[in-house]
Amino acid sequence: MTIKIEKTITAGKYLVSPLAKITDNGKFRASVSIKSGHKSGTHDRIFRFTPDFASHDVAIQYALSEGKNWLQQHAVN
Repeated sequence: MTIKIEKTITAGKYLVSPLAKITDNGKFRASVSIKSGHKSGTHDRIFRFTPDFASHDVAIQYALSEGKNWLQQHAVN
């Protein structure tokens, strides 16, 4: 199992990191990490998504899009 973090973005106090993991069937599963804070006050939300994707790039784009949607809903300044 390979997990690769790519295209990390910063928005306000948040760090958004999309991830893609290859599954046993050769497809890719997307997830996104949304971190805030620093040092011992760090909080990390991990969202894992159900659909499998045919390519790594598509999974990363989906995770990044979902991370951006989360940021918009939580009014990042």
